Amino acid sequence: MGFTRKVAIRNYIVEGLLLLASLLIILPVLIMIFGSFKTSAEVLDFSLQLPEKWMFTNYARVFEEGGLARAFWNSVLITGISSVINIVASSAASFILARRETKFANTLYMYFFMGLIAPMSTITTIRIVQALGFYGSITSVILIYASLNTAFSVFLYSGFIKTIPKALDEVAFLEGASVFGVFFRIVTPLILPVNATVAIMVFMSVWNDITIPLYFLTDSSTWTMPLSIYNFYGKYSREWNLIFANLVLTSLPVFILYLFGQKYIVSGLTAGAVKG
Repeated sequence: MGFTRKVAIRNYIVEGLLLLASLLIILPVLIMIFGSFKTSAEVLDFSLQLPEKWMFTNYARVFEEGGLARAFWNSVLITGISSVINIVASSAASFILARRETKFANTLYMYFFMGLIAPMSTITTIRIVQALGFYGSITSVILIYASLNTAFSVFLYSGFIKTIPKALDEVAFLEGASVFGVFFRIVTPLILPVNATVAIMVFMSVWNDITIPLYFLTDSSTWTMPLSIYNFYGKYSREWNLIFANLVLTSLPVFILYLFGQKYIVSGLTAGAVKG
């Protein structure tokens, strides 16, 4: 009985600490949401107080003055294409790495794995992109995002593919299937849970990022949604109510995606990491 009580007390303590930790995230989010409906003078207190008058027109101004429709399309284009490239390239590479048990394959896998640790060298990447003639274009950002997320994707795919029996490959080869046939007809349908996980993780990573577009998109017409806040944040003026409204609209797609896709994230990470 004493042991059960100690466990219950420990659980209460852990839950209390987690609740306090969650407030560190929830409170700033509430300040942002309430501030997005306040006037430019009222928002300067940065408090949890409700607006005296709910200014829904702030969101209309963000769309009109901030070019949010164009920024939304740019974000969808960059995020969607980079996610597709990452999924196709990473899953195909992982299939070969998981099936070929050679020193070269193991070395190449460790090379990919190092991408989880080594940071991107911004100056070097800019020089390479300039040499290729892509600097300043959406294409450069898409390719950079697809490559940056490759290490994490290969890690998940390789772990999951290793759990797929090789007997399935051998039967397909006996039936006359090629390597591409085995991958697309046998392996691809089985890795759908990991595909969903990678798609969601890459989407959230790319959508929320501000560093890569800031360095590699030189034209404001190609800016993504996170960068659009600079339309209201300047050196001499800062319209915090519009900035907060912009941030709410920018965060909304990620919040909705995570809300409906969190089960795929958990199942995919478990299948790709733990089993591997």
